[in-house]
Amino acid sequence: MVEIRKLITMREVILAELGVPAPRPVARAVGMAAIVNPSAGRFVDDLRPLFEAGAVLGERLMPELVKLLDGPAVSYGKGALVGVDGEMEHGGACVHPMLGKPMRAAIGGGKAVISSNVKVAALPSMCRSAAKTTPGRSHISTRLRCRSPTRRA
Repeated sequence: MVEIRKLITMREVILAELGVPAPRPVARAVGMAAIVNPSAGRFVDDLRPLFEAGAVLGERLMPELVKLLDGPAVSYGKGALVGVDGEMEHGGACVHPMLGKPMRAAIGGGKAVISSNVKVAALPSMCRSAAKTTPGRSHISTRLRCRSPTRRA
């Protein structure tokens, strides 16, 4: 079972870019989660707990994100930021292969590959997933952060 430390949802509306007004507002919804990485600091053969974490987070965040949009989503992405005690594969396991199903279910379909980005970095850091910006369209950008448990001296 995934240990969720924090969930954040956010709505962004872009009215202008580089001083140029958008023909129509661009709405983006972002979902972020901070979870405990059960594989941090050790080698594991089975990343299934992280696969399942991605599914749980997708099922929990996506319905809320869809409500934040002005209409149907036209592009979406996902990403993971893994703490330095983790591996890039841990973030990949969070965003693949089970996160896509709840994402597609929430938006009512989608056949294209869902772009993703995974980084290992010290916190604080930012992992931004790819999302094209089309004026007047709605976007969902799902960002996941896998974090190692805090070390105590």
